[in-house]
Amino acid sequence: MSKLLSMTEAIRRYVPDGAAVALGLALEPCIPFAAGHEIIRQGRRDLTLIGPISDILFDQLIGAGCVAKIQAAWVGNVSEGLGHCYRRATEQAQPRPIVTEDHSNFTIGLALRAASLGAPYIPTRSLLGSDLARKNSTFLQASSPFDGSPLLLVPALQPDVTILHVQRSDEDGNAHLWGSLGICQEAMLAARQVIIVAEEIVSREVITSDPNRVIGPSYKVCAVVHEPWGAHPSAVQGYYDRDHQFYHEYHTRTRTAEGFQQWLDEWVLGLKTRQEYMAKLAPARRGALSVKEHRYAAPVDYGY
Repeated sequence: MSKLLSMTEAIRRYVPDGAAVALGLALEPCIPFAAGHEIIRQGRRDLTLIGPISDILFDQLIGAGCVAKIQAAWVGNVSEGLGHCYRRATEQAQPRPIVTEDHSNFTIGLALRAASLGAPYIPTRSLLGSDLARKNSTFLQASSPFDGSPLLLVPALQPDVTILHVQRSDEDGNAHLWGSLGICQEAMLAARQVIIVAEEIVSREVITSDPNRVIGPSYKVCAVVHEPWGAHPSAVQGYYDRDHQFYHEYHTRTRTAEGFQQWLDEWVLGLKTRQEYMAKLAPARRGALSVKEHRYAAPVDYGY
């Protein structure tokens, strides 16, 4: 059964107000900006965002007033530094106050892994002695039942919906993702539902030709969205490079709340679809970001 939906319909159905949403899970590449922008256009509120080091999509959602809580390792603009909207929200409660539960990249992965296993927590020694263990009240310190040594218990995090951007998928949600995976697999297995956003929609035969590249089970997937360039300005390996200039321009223009609103009106609220967004990017800029040299993997033989 085909799960293909438009981005507008996928967000309308599966990202309600108050949802816990995991995104940006491959870290720097494959950030689902098109999905995040549609969340902003639909005016979602009181969201919890879950992720590792989280680039400017988190910052944009915070600045647009969509977010009530952050459960992440970091929020900002990786190549530029601060996330100005995040800083205004935490320091000045603008445009609204937010709650932050700090994690490391490792513990956010453990929290999602615990949920994927149906376990209430995963024990670790990581973070013991750090401020994170003291400041995040969801962590519990305990003693090992085997040798009495100190442990930190990282509770499970179950997103209501995980949004993944991938290179290709079939209509049922069997998706190929390659390059940096980050914690995409953990987040897909942990979530109640998954939205797949794909550069290409391909046949099931293409997917089954390389089953080890499938990111997770299609029964978790509630919607598949075909959205070429849907991760711009982040990179998608084999499709387009990271748009460093875009990140710099965002950083410069969003230093003030007024500057952010002008940027948001221009690049999100004033554009109804991703197609309008791509039309706004000059062809020369898209060409500069497109793949210049293909580097194909060696063939894999699944025969007997």
